[in-house]
Amino acid sequence: MMSARRIPLLLIGAFAALYLIWGSTYLAIRIGVESWPPLMLAGVRFLIAGVLFYAWLRWRGVPSPSAREWRAAGLIGTLLLVGGNGGVSVAEHLGVASGVAALAVATMPLFALLFGLFWGQRARLLEWAGILLGLLGIVLLNLGSNLQASPLGAALLVFAAASWAFGSVWSRYLPLPAGPMASAAQMLVAGAVLLVLSPLTGERLTQMPSLAGWAVLAYLVVFGSIVAFSAYLYLLKTVRPAAATSYAYVNPVVAVLLGIFFAGERIVAAEWLAMLVIVGGVVLIGLPQWRRGQ
Repeated sequence: MMSARRIPLLLIGAFAALYLIWGSTYLAIRIGVESWPPLMLAGVRFLIAGVLFYAWLRWRGVPSPSAREWRAAGLIGTLLLVGGNGGVSVAEHLGVASGVAALAVATMPLFALLFGLFWGQRARLLEWAGILLGLLGIVLLNLGSNLQASPLGAALLVFAAASWAFGSVWSRYLPLPAGPMASAAQMLVAGAVLLVLSPLTGERLTQMPSLAGWAVLAYLVVFGSIVAFSAYLYLLKTVRPAAATSYAYVNPVVAVLLGIFFAGERIVAAEWLAMLVIVGGVVLIGLPQWRRGQ
């Protein structure tokens, strides 16, 4: 009985972490890139989080990953955190509003379903309906002023969504380290890759970050990386990819509201309508999952 009760509570907690914490990270990144170069911010964030998480796990007696597991973790970490998070950070640095960035990343579940077909996964009718509804929302989103003002930012967000989706699906078939060690290994590798890419792309830290920049870094390390990313990897191993990636539909609500109230971002009518349509898609995507009782 205890076990049966713990599993639903753990699932609820994991989904809440993704929906609420990751929704807030879009605003945090926007504040952060005002003080940090975008790839450098992401690299420092994940390297610190990875070192802390790895050290804590080793102290608790968790074995270090094998060479095979390190390679798998490096591949997935690069797709999720370098391509995914790095792309979002650069797009926001280019001026895309944090709420609109979250809305654009909502294309990710569409890519996840398409990539899943390569591994023989079959999408249910309701999942396809939810994805199509989300795609309609993306079309509406592109009618707004934010993405039209930054075509490169829009392209980076689509790339970030595709990279994250491919890594999410592929992770189910690679020999990743067990449990939270997978998070630590992926963040360590991705942090190192991002910090190599930062100077190669011409990034330089011309002055020390502001107090807000340091505070944002701390928030992203602890909550955005260690807490939420671990919850995401847990869900990838527990539920279908379409459900695990459904946070991309809920994050925009949190991100848009935070951007309006705390950053003065302006969302036009087409973007509000896009948000309503996109959020509606998560209901359709989640129904098959919850009907199975998982």
